[in-house]
Amino acid sequence: MMDQSLSVFGDVTLRDIAVFLLTVVISVIVARLVRTNVRTALKERVAEHVLSIAERLIYYGIIAVGVVIALPQLGLHLTGLLVAGGFAGVVLGFASQSVVSNLISGLFLIVERPIRIGDQIQIGDISGVVEDIRVLSTVVRTFDGTYMRIPNEKVFSSNITNYVKYPARRFEYSIGIGYEDDAEEAIQVIKKVLEEHPFVLVNPRPAVYVDDLGDSSVRLSIRVWAPSQVWYTVQMELLWKMKVELEKAGIHIPFPQRVIHIVDGT
Repeated sequence: MMDQSLSVFGDVTLRDIAVFLLTVVISVIVARLVRTNVRTALKERVAEHVLSIAERLIYYGIIAVGVVIALPQLGLHLTGLLVAGGFAGVVLGFASQSVVSNLISGLFLIVERPIRIGDQIQIGDISGVVEDIRVLSTVVRTFDGTYMRIPNEKVFSSNITNYVKYPARRFEYSIGIGYEDDAEEAIQVIKKVLEEHPFVLVNPRPAVYVDDLGDSSVRLSIRVWAPSQVWYTVQMELLWKMKVELEKAGIHIPFPQRVIHIVDGT
């Protein structure tokens, strides 16, 4: 029978190797159990992409702890590893500053959650729909269908406009009618169009009123609230519908007009 105290290399014996492997295996089993329990506990409370990242961090973190605990069995002590790791960290730090910055920014984005997958956003001069939020970058599909990968450092340090962060969004129109037209009738026509549209919110209520007496027209201001997910479609539909209904009522949107007085100098 083989002597388990037989030295394999240095002071490391077969028994030490067996203990090391057993510790690693146990840490993997524990990591899988914890990962499964975390998913079960948080799957209804946390977004899928956030939960996936949290699972990986927990899983590999537990395994890393198990490996560190088992390393002395192979004659590798933590103090020596810290010295070597510190030197390597300095070298890698200079070589990978942007990677670390993107990683940290990605973690802050996951915790703060200013944007989510599916949100319509604007980051700097880039506008589109969030396709994915990764550890190092965020993927955006622009409104014209272009793939954009934005480093998380830029995302986190830029002004972020999230068009659908809140459930409702307001938009406005300014429509001119002729001075000879009945402004009260025009307001009633517009209100009816708004009332008939299924996505115009009742609370907050839409507002229609005379806003300005311009050079060529009486300006009507219309303010409407709609669900954020469909606000652009509603905005386009209402604009055309109001034009059609105003024309049916005999109310016209006038062209700019100028009155020119010619003085006869003779």
